[in-house]
Amino acid sequence: MTILTHRPRRMRKHAYTRKLMRENTLTTDDLIFPIFIVEGENQRQSIDSMPDIERLSIDQLLIEAGELVALGIRAVAL
Repeated sequence: MTILTHRPRRMRKHAYTRKLMRENTLTTDDLIFPIFIVEGENQRQSIDSMPDIERLSIDQLLIEAGELVALGIRAVAL
């Protein structure tokens, strides 16, 4: 059995390798919420292939945007 006289730290030597090896974190700052817009007023149409996602009219979009901000989600994809 070999006894090491020093701890090998080749993966921690440079900032870019430390960044590659660090633990992953996911916060609300990393999330992007998809929003689909439909013409008209007071419209909410569910999308079958995307549970809990709806097509929204502009007036409903403003309400949804307020809820997203309250949840800490700051980015949307239109």
